[in-house]
Amino acid sequence: MISGIFQYEFLQNAFLTGILIGILAPLLGVFIVVRRLSLIADALSHVTLAGIAASLLLEKSFASLAGLNPLYMGMVFSVGGSLFIEKLRDVYKHYQELAIPIILSSGIGLGVIFISLANGFNTDLFGYLFGSVSAVSRTDLWVILVISVLVILTIILLYKELFLLSFDEEFAKASGIAAKSLHFIFIVMVALVIAASMRIVGIMLVSSLMTLPVAASIRVAKGFKQTIFLSVLFGEISVLGGLFAAYYLDLAPGGTIVMLSVFILVLAIFYRKIRAGKGFQEVQKGER
Repeated sequence: MISGIFQYEFLQNAFLTGILIGILAPLLGVFIVVRRLSLIADALSHVTLAGIAASLLLEKSFASLAGLNPLYMGMVFSVGGSLFIEKLRDVYKHYQELAIPIILSSGIGLGVIFISLANGFNTDLFGYLFGSVSAVSRTDLWVILVISVLVILTIILLYKELFLLSFDEEFAKASGIAAKSLHFIFIVMVALVIAASMRIVGIMLVSSLMTLPVAASIRVAKGFKQTIFLSVLFGEISVLGGLFAAYYLDLAPGGTIVMLSVFILVLAIFYRKIRAGKGFQEVQKGER
């Protein structure tokens, strides 16, 4: 029954892409959450939407661009949005959180304009918004594989610097770490992963895959490395379980992935409460 799924190339692409996204999104999500930048994924996903809409508009307006992959334009817009966020964080040094809603609003505004110029939604754009298993091509898989290798190697090589920068930026700067360059590298990686994830989860739901597995792991993990491991584990369970459920129940993959992530989060919260309750009971018994 399961082997029957993988007889189609587009399903092979979807599941292999899902495995990679299930690693990348929570992996970067841990650093995003620790740095209290959870909303940055929402901002960049809306900028990516503008890039996708712009690409579809260009395809419609110019016949020579009919074969243009919207993934590339989405990446360009996403990386551009990430650079603008960093620039605005420098402009508003005492109100750096303003950079995110500014870019988010700009992304929504541009997206709406491009969509209206293209005479509204079409099937392709709907798939990018909420995810589509059948839309994942072999080219998309190779692009995401390259991004995965680059992101994982960067995290391994710069782990200590990113760890220190996430928990104590001032100390990191005082230690001689090139904080500005690291910010640039990190936010570009986030932008690329968000753009790459849209095929499976959808632009409107990709931020959930970066935050929900991390939120669940924080409730049960005992250290930062364990938080990373559990985040990736929960992310993979959500993605693969969501894709299987979407295939057999004929549901939207993005929605099933997100709801499975929510379910795991609820279980983690209850698990923490049960553990806390047992600990309290053991303390009471010890006092007696």
